[in-house]
Amino acid sequence: MKTGKVITSATEIIWKEFFEGKPEAIAELEQMRADDEVARKIYALRTKAGLTQRQLARLVCTTASVICRLEDADYEGHSLAMLNRIAAALNHRVEIRFVSIRRKKAKAAAGA
Repeated sequence: MKTGKVITSATEIIWKEFFEGKPEAIAELEQMRADDEVARKIYALRTKAGLTQRQLARLVCTTASVICRLEDADYEGHSLAMLNRIAAALNHRVEIRFVSIRRKKAKAAAGA
């Protein structure tokens, strides 16, 4: 008979199955989160400005398909130069922060 705590949280089950003790998987998850965050911020800034993808593309001298890719959470090719062009077109600036890496599974599993 097994002893110990029974895990019923879906988040805990997924963490144990796919991430616990797997630093490569955790690193990939963090990269996916970062890509998603950039895509969401571009989308939010564009829509707040009341622009279509085509209109923003014209402002930054690119195509609507490039803006579409940049707003896709799966896109991994964000360049600082393009982010700066988008920010400038929308009267913003890009800031880069270095934050400590959180190694605790509870924080990583909770989406911190």
